Amino acid sequence: MPEKEARISIKNNLDAAIFFGSYDENFKHLAEVCSADLSARGGDIYIRGEEDAVNEAEAVIHALLDIVESEKQLTPADINYTLNLTRKGLSLKHKDVVSGTILTTARGKSIKAKTLGQKTYVMAMADNDIVFAIGPAGTGKTYLAVVMAVRALRNKEVQRIILVRPAVEAGEKLGFLPGDLIEKVNPYLRPLYDGLFDILGLDVAQRYMDKNIIEVAPLAYMRGRTLNDAFIILDEAQNTTPQQMKMFLTRLGFGSRAVITGDITQVDLPKEDFSGLIEIQKILKGIDGISFNYLSREDVVRHPLVQRIIDAYEEYETTELENRQVRD
Repeated sequence: MPEKEARISIKNNLDAAIFFGSYDENFKHLAEVCSADLSARGGDIYIRGEEDAVNEAEAVIHALLDIVESEKQLTPADINYTLNLTRKGLSLKHKDVVSGTILTTARGKSIKAKTLGQKTYVMAMADNDIVFAIGPAGTGKTYLAVVMAVRALRNKEVQRIILVRPAVEAGEKLGFLPGDLIEKVNPYLRPLYDGLFDILGLDVAQRYMDKNIIEVAPLAYMRGRTLNDAFIILDEAQNTTPQQMKMFLTRLGFGSRAVITGDITQVDLPKEDFSGLIEIQKILKGIDGISFNYLSREDVVRHPLVQRIIDAYEEYETTELENRQVRD
């Protein structure tokens, strides 16, 4: 394949500084993951290599500059995601990937869906009464659900937010924790509190909880209740049994919505118990008003290493399964 050279110039000094990153960390990461050879002088980026590799690098850099222009920030996660989209043949503008601002936090931070998977998930929550979000850690399943719940509360679409988690032991024993039942299960509910405090601020979130406008509770507390005019989130739903999943879904009352999130690769139930989140995909498939959304490693918006960790686990588990089948 013939060699090719190209040059891209960044005229705006601020955009150039954002693009290259602190101590050139963004550019170094880009040079590491691109197939073409990249170098830079001032605001000029020089690309050299095989024609396909150079064309790919050009497309990625133009897409990244679009992010810089729109968001005035750039991260290694943005670089990874943009490269993945480009390699799939998706030459999308940044505005086609992200959502508009869903909500502004107490600190003035604009919250947006950052990937196509997240954008589809947010749209599903706006359009359906029951939404399932299934995917690995770091894809924003729980956080975006809390964001949409707070938005619905602010818009007076619901009167309450109820955040629910099964208190399943992931190698630890509840009985050895100090305190009464609520104090024992509080560590399991901590990620939900963290999301609320980040979005609403500590004082507002605490005031809402004191007034019971926001309730954070273990799944066992839902039995026997009918929940009207509420936005209900069931987090870590892979750790529900089929009976618990049915119990939760039948709590839904008039004017209520439910979002169920989980990662079916991280089930902490005893081996003899089957995950309700795995089973429910077969039971409710194709029902109007219910949306199943599947997020992938490409939707991970945490540290770039999280993507590599997920990939490593998937490769290891696939190899182990193949080896087991050979032995059997």
